[in-house]
Amino acid sequence: MKTNARFLALAASAALLVSSPLVRGDTRAPGAPTPNLPDRPLSLADTINFAEAQNGAIVKAKKDLEASAGVVIQTKAIVIPKVQAKGSYQDQDRGSVEAIPIPPPYTITIPSQNWNASLLLVQSLYEGGRLKSSLRAARLIQDQAVAQFQTVLNDTFLDVRSTYYDVLLAEQQITVEEASLALLNSELDDATKRFEAGTVPSFNVLRAKVEAANEKPKLIKARNNYRVAKNNLANLMGFHLPKDSGEDITLRLAGKLEAEPFEAGLQALLSQALRDRPELTTLRKAEKLREEDVITAKAGTRPSLQAFGGYAGRNSNYSTDPAKDISGWQAGVQMSWSIFDGNLTRGKVMQARSLKEKADADLDDEIRRIELEVRTAYSDFVEAKEVLESQKKVVEEAEESLRLATARNQAGTGTQLDVLDAQTSLTQARTTQIQSTHDYEVAVARLQRAVGGGLGLKR
Repeated sequence: MKTNARFLALAASAALLVSSPLVRGDTRAPGAPTPNLPDRPLSLADTINFAEAQNGAIVKAKKDLEASAGVVIQTKAIVIPKVQAKGSYQDQDRGSVEAIPIPPPYTITIPSQNWNASLLLVQSLYEGGRLKSSLRAARLIQDQAVAQFQTVLNDTFLDVRSTYYDVLLAEQQITVEEASLALLNSELDDATKRFEAGTVPSFNVLRAKVEAANEKPKLIKARNNYRVAKNNLANLMGFHLPKDSGEDITLRLAGKLEAEPFEAGLQALLSQALRDRPELTTLRKAEKLREEDVITAKAGTRPSLQAFGGYAGRNSNYSTDPAKDISGWQAGVQMSWSIFDGNLTRGKVMQARSLKEKADADLDDEIRRIELEVRTAYSDFVEAKEVLESQKKVVEEAEESLRLATARNQAGTGTQLDVLDAQTSLTQARTTQIQSTHDYEVAVARLQRAVGGGLGLKR
């Protein structure tokens, strides 16, 4: 009973987790949807807290957790005493009541009205092994439900983190494209002034216009990516956007794309995944539940024994007065044993054993899948880390290259093409740098999820 109480407390905590305001400054009523996005910049922890409270997948997972508490109660019902109240009343035509033939002058009057009532306490003493099995199964169901809930949390948190980084990437990409367009427009102004002064041909102006025009679609695309990413993040946090809101919602983030150090060995990560992944916990509990199903199925070949005690009453069989009753306490034991059930139990045992073997295969297959997932995530992390390290000084070098190309062009020792090439290289370097930082952060998040991490905010 103590274990069940702990599980019910966990389910209640999950209910509070989803329905209560978890984020500082959120003063809405518990369970009420948040109508508008917060007007303050949100940190990564803020977005995760909002998702924890409002995300649809987590809300449904919480309901599944609460429902499993009911399954636990049902599973344990076999070991808990039952209180049974029974009663009946019958009235029939006096002419249909058969009289008992006895010599006169004696008479026995059979009543036409009959009633009986009883209140019994019944306790199972032996059910072929099902009593202990039900207690073990209840604990397994509890653990399995918690692991399934944790799986949904981990998946949702990974989606939130990845989308948060997507918003930051799109925001910085806008800055890069705006800076690039400003440089190209500056080059266009310079070429125009030189053309008007007669120092360069019109071809230089035309080339500068084409380069600036080619850059504008990239800025437009970056702004659209930013709008889409913000909408995706708002959806993951569980917000209902107003119908009259524009395409660019008012969502601001406080975080920055910064690659924080993260070090771990592959073997240690594999060991952690096999220990901590909630999916494996779910399948391990399912495997043991199938073992309990085999025990339950075999119980059909064994006797069932119950003890009972209570109070019962009925009307007298030899009086027409319904109020005259015969009542008193009663106690005893009862046993039932199905000697042959037409192979029903045999079929149940065969089914339970097959499902147990299938659960073994599911667990083995999931272990291989998770090992592959960890190896793939680790490989992606190594790639992202190497790319990030290769880009540390590229932006500085590209900026210096643009400065030198511009100086040579102004001094007459360089060409406009050198300047445009240097500007393109600088834009590419900036883009690659922020993209590599984004990819590194996402790779770390996926690796932490692959080994069974939840929020994974601490490194």
